[in-house]
Amino acid sequence: MSALWSVGAGLLLLLLWVRHRGLEAVLVHHRWVFVCFFLLPLSILFDIYYQLRAWAVWRLHSAPRLHSQRVRQIQEQVREWKNEGSKRYMCTGRPGWLTVSLRVGKYKKTHKNIMINLMDVLEVDSEREVVRVEPLVSMGQLTAYLNPMGWTIPVVPELDDLTVGGLIMGTGIESSSHIYGLFQHTCVAYELVLADGSLVRCSPTENSDLFYAVPWSCGTLGFLVAAEIKMIPAKKYVKIHYEPVRGLQKICEKFTEESKKKENSFVEGLLYSLDEAVIMTGVLTDEAEQSKINRIGNYYKPWFFKHVENYLKADRTGTEYIPSRHYYHRHTRSIFWELQDIIPFGNNPVFRYLFGWMVPPKISLLKLTQGEAIRKLYEQHHVVQDMLVPMKSLEKSIQTFHVDLNVYPIWLCPFILPNNPGMVHPKGDEPELYVDIGAYGEPKRKQFEARASMRQMEKFVRSVHGFQMLYADCYMTREEFWEMFDGSLYHKLREQMNCKDAFPEVYDKICKAARH
Repeated sequence: MSALWSVGAGLLLLLLWVRHRGLEAVLVHHRWVFVCFFLLPLSILFDIYYQLRAWAVWRLHSAPRLHSQRVRQIQEQVREWKNEGSKRYMCTGRPGWLTVSLRVGKYKKTHKNIMINLMDVLEVDSEREVVRVEPLVSMGQLTAYLNPMGWTIPVVPELDDLTVGGLIMGTGIESSSHIYGLFQHTCVAYELVLADGSLVRCSPTENSDLFYAVPWSCGTLGFLVAAEIKMIPAKKYVKIHYEPVRGLQKICEKFTEESKKKENSFVEGLLYSLDEAVIMTGVLTDEAEQSKINRIGNYYKPWFFKHVENYLKADRTGTEYIPSRHYYHRHTRSIFWELQDIIPFGNNPVFRYLFGWMVPPKISLLKLTQGEAIRKLYEQHHVVQDMLVPMKSLEKSIQTFHVDLNVYPIWLCPFILPNNPGMVHPKGDEPELYVDIGAYGEPKRKQFEARASMRQMEKFVRSVHGFQMLYADCYMTREEFWEMFDGSLYHKLREQMNCKDAFPEVYDKICKAARH
């Protein structure tokens, strides 16, 4: 009883303090209060609901049986839109706050919302080594489903809540991408409902133009209703080697060298300053030295990027074995390093042991409750960007990031980019090694101004034939955008499939210059 009185008294004092300071001031300057007391418990309830739902679907085997019915309902909504005169563009009815992207999608309020309730794993085909899933299946859900069967997918993008549809229509990457490419390159077929209400399957040999045009199109060619993804055998552990490297030239040389080695299952770099980094290489294995097993995914463990930094501070190499699923989602608990700006004491051992089991808050709930003041603050004083540049431009790119942003840590993730048709491909006729440079946090550059600084970054990325991930704020003009991306196949298909009256052009959907 005394514990209840203590909790009640604590909440009363908290409410009085909030009333004294003002709700907006608390949400902006002490956001951890709201996150810790409200969003973390709410995030747990969200997770419990989706886990129970996935369990019920699995027990009842309802996913394959109901999939066709749900697709027909989507087709009926599209035909209804046509019968109404096709007066507005269409978009998915999923609320914008539920997406992982920090961008605010205002088009949801003006476009015809097509409700798509497709969030189940449909089929695991062990003979073909393919898993067929609906577009709202998340990475956390998919690995939890496949791993007990002895399977995984080749590219598992970091965060639990990233969905298959978002990773196809946008893009996805992981530290295995130097072997397998981007997430889209591990997909073997897509199923879409088109602007005329028809259901179409596409693959490299069937409706191949559509297959290659769908990635990066952001839902502007049709509604994705299913995807088939390659599977590979899962192993119990990732044997990971940590190596601190100092000096920018040495960092780039070492990272490039390791990225070219196919014997490395995983390659990743964390840059803690302009000339200090830890480069990690990993291999999948079923055997492990028990004394070197590190279950980094346990809630009380240090955040992964802080754990890695210890090797740099101690100036020593190290090897350990991380359970595979813990490795795949190693940056989830700290949302890479974004959570340190929201809960400054989140990596404190006391907090981790007492409350770490509730971390992280759902990104969707953070977006839903951020308010206009926080949104503007983030837009002007915070950066979340991934730029994909050729590996040969890595050193020059890091220097540019340092001058224009000065944000650390920086994430380095290599990937092979095949010369496939579509919006994104290398400049030459051969596959080329690229690297994703991820900058997340508050820029330390004194003269940082969001629009001017990002336009400067975008100009540089275009100059080296790189690409900007489209989940983030984009400031390019239409001409600059189509200079960065190859729109030839995309525009041809939009003309052929009568998309121009059904869906906005991808530029109009994602670029700030088009939305303001």
